[in-house]
Amino acid sequence: MLINDDTTPLPWFKALADETRLRLVRVLERHELSVGEITTVLGMGQSRVSRHLAILVGCGLLVSRREGAWTFYSATTNGREAAFLGCVAPFLGAAGPESDFTAVDAVLRERRLETRRFFNDIASDWAALRREVLGEVDPAALVREVMPAGVAAAADLGCGPGDLLPVLAERAGAVIGVDSSPSMLALAERRSLGLPVSVRMGELEHLPMADGEADFAVICLTLHHLPDPAAALAEARRVLAPTGRLVVIDFTPHEDEAMRRRFGDRWLGFSREKLVEWLDRAGFDLESWSTHPVNKGLVAARAVAVPH
Repeated sequence: MLINDDTTPLPWFKALADETRLRLVRVLERHELSVGEITTVLGMGQSRVSRHLAILVGCGLLVSRREGAWTFYSATTNGREAAFLGCVAPFLGAAGPESDFTAVDAVLRERRLETRRFFNDIASDWAALRREVLGEVDPAALVREVMPAGVAAAADLGCGPGDLLPVLAERAGAVIGVDSSPSMLALAERRSLGLPVSVRMGELEHLPMADGEADFAVICLTLHHLPDPAAALAEARRVLAPTGRLVVIDFTPHEDEAMRRRFGDRWLGFSREKLVEWLDRAGFDLESWSTHPVNKGLVAARAVAVPH
């Protein structure tokens, strides 16, 4: 198809006429990484990496996203630049060593381990910490408002100490709680004694659940801790029945860096547009969206999604 546009592709070809920049595009087409993570993956100094990133961003092949004190980079997904990258993508396999992706896997694994260590350490204090932020906003009430009765199986993905497991058990015949922290799961198991609840250890990006196992699923104040929220939403779609419903409760964008230090947050909230983009890519339509002011000037959003 002929596209009538006078934009010259010369800057794109010039930008890719460099081994390091080819490696960057190859990696960042698959993953969004911070500057520090990119330097680790490529084994280069930050000033050198930053210079190459600036060239790729300047010509539109990469985009940067500022979040508090951190900056993340990824390949563009819009416009002619994205179409250009789509054309060269089949040739990027040989544009760098496989060790780049091995290093990316190590970076993402360290992200998960860091999160797991954090939650293991603060498990016993988590309820008080969450109340400190949420104040009068009760996630249980937000879930009850949109959860139908008579659900066969419900899942709390990232269940933490199990606050929502008894709530799901009110309307579901069986409840599954998944978390990566052994300390959190031990609390969740004690909280759900006598209820039709099973807890499972696992990462939300690789859920220990069968396809279509749940009819209702919740991800409550968990996405912002994950290395790859989009992958978690895709996994939620896999384990949700075609007629199921997913509820995501998380913060809208903010600039409170203290949340990283005090609560282990990796992402400083999500916009409606970003969540809708990820949900659509995962196979969901947004059914409803509501916002709920909490403490510290933050706002919690509830997104209800259903499969396409």
